Amino acid sequence: MKVKWNGVLPIALMVVFALTRWPGLLPANFSAAYALAFCAGVYFPPRLAWWLPLGTLLGSDILLNLFYYHVPPLSVFQLGNYAAYAALIWLGRGLTARASWITLLGGGLLGAILFYFVTNTFSWLENPEYPKTLAGWLQALTVGTAGWPETWKFFRNTLTSGGLFTGLFAGAMKLSGASEPEDQPEPAEDEEAPEAEPAEPAAEETQP
Repeated sequence: MKVKWNGVLPIALMVVFALTRWPGLLPANFSAAYALAFCAGVYFPPRLAWWLPLGTLLGSDILLNLFYYHVPPLSVFQLGNYAAYAALIWLGRGLTARASWITLLGGGLLGAILFYFVTNTFSWLENPEYPKTLAGWLQALTVGTAGWPETWKFFRNTLTSGGLFTGLFAGAMKLSGASEPEDQPEPAEDEEAPEAEPAEPAAEETQP
């Protein structure tokens, strides 16, 4: 799949995305991150698809932790997030921009579900407040811990925003005609013209 990319476009998208991460701008877990990680896998060139979204997430997390939350730049709990984002990119790499809008939307929704299960399972493993039992894992997936909103509400926002932003981004790409057919048919070679038969020699004029 070849995609007509202006070299500035992926970076511009990541800048806009980084700005949307400002705390309080969007509801909790309502983010463009899930859709952009998935769509980066679909639309970005191979290397850019990995380092640009993950680098943007890492850089914005460090800045927010240091200058807004005033905590260490990274925590062990964030490792689950990066593993989930990498899974979203990997999922996107399995599709192409030629896929239908419905297929891409379904991929974005599947990615949001995957993110929810990966991050909450990681939280269940790392958080000592969760019993390391099936009941504790289900608690991590549904009600969470005391003092925090129920995790099913986070899942609702994750799924809604994942579907919304994937649908908008994929729809914009379809409408802009950004994708080209993967295999352009090569022009058929002209058939060789049959060799012209040698002309018969003209009859010699006889002398009277």
